[in-house]
Amino acid sequence: MPRYIAHLDMDAFYASVELLRYPDLRGQPVVIGGGRRHQPALLADGTRRYARLAEYAGRGVVTTATYEARALGVHSGMGLMKAAALAPQAILLPTDFDEYRRYSRLFKAAVAEIAPQIEDRGIDEIYMDLTDVPGAQDAVGGDPLGGVRAVARAIKENVRRATGLTCSIGVTPNKLLSKLCSDLDKPDGLTVLTEADIPARIWPLPARRINGIGPKANARLEALGIRTIGELAACERQWLVEHFGPSYGAWLHEAAHGRDDRPVVTHSEPKSMSRETTFERDLHPRADREQLGALFTRLCEQVAADLARKGYVGRTIGIKLRFDDFRTVTRDQSLPSPTDDARLIRHAAGQCLKRVTLDRRLRLLGVRVGGLRRKEEVARPGPPVAAEPSAPYTLPLF
Repeated sequence: MPRYIAHLDMDAFYASVELLRYPDLRGQPVVIGGGRRHQPALLADGTRRYARLAEYAGRGVVTTATYEARALGVHSGMGLMKAAALAPQAILLPTDFDEYRRYSRLFKAAVAEIAPQIEDRGIDEIYMDLTDVPGAQDAVGGDPLGGVRAVARAIKENVRRATGLTCSIGVTPNKLLSKLCSDLDKPDGLTVLTEADIPARIWPLPARRINGIGPKANARLEALGIRTIGELAACERQWLVEHFGPSYGAWLHEAAHGRDDRPVVTHSEPKSMSRETTFERDLHPRADREQLGALFTRLCEQVAADLARKGYVGRTIGIKLRFDDFRTVTRDQSLPSPTDDARLIRHAAGQCLKRVTLDRRLRLLGVRVGGLRRKEEVARPGPPVAAEPSAPYTLPLF
């Protein structure tokens, strides 16, 4: 029985969620990134005033962009100032991760109604095993792949009905090929390939399109005269092993031929949960103490809410600081018993903070909870850690 593995990728997910909220922006170049100060202003006549990318000043990065903005050269991870030079009139909207997570849960629930074998790969993408989904193995109209195409279309329609959003799906015999194919016909695409289609559809693609070939490996391949997946497939396995080592070289050979036997993993326990924020401007531990304290508390509360929503508690509380010289420092400590209580997390994170010399401006602050366990598996909580119950928390600086 043929194996049908699918990869579903939501189309410009964050931007698409924002367009549901601001439908008047459809068809325009829109960039998502930056802080809440770029929130649209509601005017007296009922219209909204949107910030333009040309107005942005800072060092934030693009979280995502609509396809209209991408056509102007803007892409995820690009600095907003650089994006402003390319598309100054593009609309700038702040990120709203709580809303994106809500829509993520909605689209995954819609998929599960049809294909329950799901591997969660993040907020906007999943793998699905469609092999045993009713109808997937049927031939329709003489097309042996007609059944699985119909299943994939039903999934896309269910996602659209539940969220109002579009997605792109690639269906192939394995995860590696499916991830490649979900990107071939974006947006709102559906690509179904068999191994026989690899030479025509996969080999002409750039080698860097294979998930697992990063910028450094791609640069090495190009230096060796290998630019496409087909050129990589033409290389002898031993030659690749000699140039890239026994493990990675062998994997490159298998990947170029579209071979991948990884299963769809339907359940895996997270090892930690974290929240962090990069500031619009560097914050000084002394001059910006009140603002840092409020942000610190908010991060702890967000991590606690994530733990509670997903049913986990954790013992190891950690912090992450990045200074204006890009030096990154982490500290952690273990509690007597696991918790999802925001005050206890905040107190323990504050103790970690005392072990850091805060002598420079900060550009990033993060809070992490590790050593996770399912809440129902913990018999009873240990004694609480002493913490201020209601007083506003400030950073223990000097």
